Amino acid sequence: MLQIQINTDNSLQGQENLADAVEREIHAVLGRFSDRITRIEVHLGDTNGAKHGGDDKRCLIEVRLAGRKPETVTEQAESVGLALGGAARKMARLLETAVGKTESAKGGETIRRTDQFG
Repeated sequence: MLQIQINTDNSLQGQENLADAVEREIHAVLGRFSDRITRIEVHLGDTNGAKHGGDDKRCLIEVRLAGRKPETVTEQAESVGLALGGAARKMARLLETAVGKTESAKGGETIRRTDQFG
């Protein structure tokens, strides 16, 4: 089970519904990495506070992979949902790359072949 910690600033309302939505999105997008993740922190905020406009909702996701330094991504969008979805997809791409490099280094499939030239 993924351990997800959610942090919000004071400008965001509906904390309980927001927490449920965050957990659903994280499980949907990052759940396939759950055996490698020790913890996820999601930070949500409104960069303009009470003012409205533009891409003022911000989502930062920090993932701690077992035995590695934390990985962090940020996304800004016009709504919390869009910022969360964008950040989750960025994190999935980052983890695919990080996990792929780890598996290749440990004897997994690589793009190189030793018998390529003969």
